[in-house]
Amino acid sequence: MRVLVVTAVAAERDAVAAAAGPCDEAALPGGYALRRAAGSPVALDVLAAGVGPAAAAAGTATALTAATLAGAPYGLVVSAGIGGGFAPAPLGSVVVADAIVAADLGAETPDGFAPVTELGFGTVAHRPGPALVRAVAAAAGAASGTVVTVSTVTGSAARAAELAQRHPGVLAEAMEGFGVAEAAAAHEVPVLEIRTVSNAVGPRDRGAWRIGAALTALTGAFRTLPGALTAAAPSLRRTP
Repeated sequence: MRVLVVTAVAAERDAVAAAAGPCDEAALPGGYALRRAAGSPVALDVLAAGVGPAAAAAGTATALTAATLAGAPYGLVVSAGIGGGFAPAPLGSVVVADAIVAADLGAETPDGFAPVTELGFGTVAHRPGPALVRAVAAAAGAASGTVVTVSTVTGSAARAAELAQRHPGVLAEAMEGFGVAEAAAAHEVPVLEIRTVSNAVGPRDRGAWRIGAALTALTGAFRTLPGALTAAAPSLRRTP
C-alpha cells in the first residue's frame, strides 16, 4: 500500500520520514518534493505542502493527481503534524481524528457563527473510517476525537471556549487537515489526520510550548502506522 502523508512544514515532514527509514526524493509539478520511503507492506511518501488549508489542499491534490497519472494511486492520505491540544489532551500526546472539521468556514451572524452548510453550501466535516481510526489510535496509544482546522490559530481563552462549545469532543486544532481531506475526497481516497500536541489551545505562551517533544511523538506514532494499517486493511477501500 502506498500512503501519502501531508505535513505543513519541513520539521514535521522530517519527523514522519524519520519513522519510515531511508528516503529518496522525488519531484512533483509545482516545485513540490516528496520524501519517498520504500517500506513493505506500507510505503510512505511524505510531502511538506505549506501552512494552511489552501496550501494543504493544493499540495495534496498535486501529489494525488501525479500518482494517478503514473498508474500508482495512493491507498490512503494522512494529514500529519503538531498542533494545539484541548483538554484533556496533554502536551506530547497523540490524537487521531474521528472527525476533521473546518471550524471557521461559514459566516458570523447576529446569533453567532453559522457553518457554511447552514448557508446551503459545501461541507464542513470529513469522517475517517471508524475501524481505521480505532486501529491507528490503538497502535499509537492515541486518543481519538475531533480535530478542527482553523485559518487563524486560537490565541485567547474565550476563543478556545467557543470552539470547545461548538465542537463537543474536540481534542486538537491545526491548520491543514480539512484541506487535505477535501483533496482526498475529490480523489475518492480514504483520509486520516494524526496530530501530536505541542501546546495548549488558548492564550499564546511560547515558553510553554513543547515542539521538540511533539515532533518526537510524531515520529513514534508513525513507527506504529504500518502495523496498524496492515491490521485495518479490510477497512481501506476506495469510496464508491
